[in-house]
Amino acid sequence: MMKQEIYQYIVKNAFFKNHQKVLIAVSGGADSMALLHLLQCYQTKLGISIGIAHVNHKQRAASEDEEAYLRSWAQKNQIPIYVGYFSGLFTEQRARDFRYHFFASIMEKEQYTALVTAHHMDDQAETVLMRLIRGSRLRHLAGIRPVQAFASGELIRPFLTFRKKELPSYYHFEDESNSDHSYFRNRIRQSLLPELTKENPQLVKALSEVASEISLLNEAFHYLTADIPITNMASFLQQPAAIQYFLLQDYIAKIGHLNLAKSQFDTVLTLLQHHKCGTYPLKGGYALSIDEHTFTIAKIIPKTDKDLSPIVLNCNSATDYLGYQFFYSLFEPCLAYDTMIPLYSLSSVTIRRRQAGDSINFGTFTKKLRRLFIDNKIPQKARERAIIGEQNGQVIFILVNGETYLRKAANHDIMLGKLYIAKIEKR
Repeated sequence: MMKQEIYQYIVKNAFFKNHQKVLIAVSGGADSMALLHLLQCYQTKLGISIGIAHVNHKQRAASEDEEAYLRSWAQKNQIPIYVGYFSGLFTEQRARDFRYHFFASIMEKEQYTALVTAHHMDDQAETVLMRLIRGSRLRHLAGIRPVQAFASGELIRPFLTFRKKELPSYYHFEDESNSDHSYFRNRIRQSLLPELTKENPQLVKALSEVASEISLLNEAFHYLTADIPITNMASFLQQPAAIQYFLLQDYIAKIGHLNLAKSQFDTVLTLLQHHKCGTYPLKGGYALSIDEHTFTIAKIIPKTDKDLSPIVLNCNSATDYLGYQFFYSLFEPCLAYDTMIPLYSLSSVTIRRRQAGDSINFGTFTKKLRRLFIDNKIPQKARERAIIGEQNGQVIFILVNGETYLRKAANHDIMLGKLYIAKIEKR
């Protein structure tokens, strides 16, 4: 009966209306084998032809048996099968990235327009609970979507409204790693969720419904704010603070792999709300740039050794130079820095390479850079890559061989700004 109900649900939601060639991700476990048998049974009625995509992670002896069985099953049922082999250091994230890259490559090469996976309601509930425990933002509690864009087509999950226990059962393989409590999801599945279910027997369904409701809320927000040009400062600042908060979340979510911590996000939002023009480094080589009319978050393109003319750094701006990032600001930076240099003037700072005759004032004496390097046994290669900071015609710091030498401030000097320095390789 459940098999027929799932088929009716697929038809009602027209999951395959725009698809003819459908690729099924099959691990060999109970859920994916149920999906494979179901779509193989109804492929004529659904108007689709199916193929199998399987990844052998090479982590268990049984992996070879699973692959052999699936190959034999596919040959017997005259269904194409594509097998990928994971290699390298195994982690859950790397394995997942490999699988979906493999699936996308098969879709493109063999012209499949849909990838289908066997995620069900229990998976959805586990995902939402995991993200709640990890402190994820509200938008990420939307969990797994039944249909989303993927590769050159769509990723479809027709089991999401069904419990695992409701799926039809077929011959399958058990993965012993599913009982390994070193994996967070396994602890959620086998310990935390069953314990919480004692308080609410409908908890799995409730968590799944929370995910669906948040997904609808996200869709409503996007619809209502679609006409707002987010990066236009005038338009952004016209919005209520609550709208600004989620507009900025949406904007950042579309930028590569930029995952800001909550404190960093709050700093960016404050800078925008106070229209603090300037360039502010974030993380991963990204920077926030604010001017009179717009703001953007983009990668800072580092200068090469062939293009290292002196750089003039004004207040609230940043630059990369010879493997380091420099940020001149009146505000705390959005990420940790290795060194902070106090500035006793708000005039521009010039970042440059060493020049003949350079010297630095240490208060009771002034020392030529050449003598400084000799006295501190600085290697010749390090001397060639020394970075000089100059302000108001005076050398204020020297960065060489991982050490920073600072000009001695006068007794009457008052710190007005700060120059933050971070080694790019550490970000």
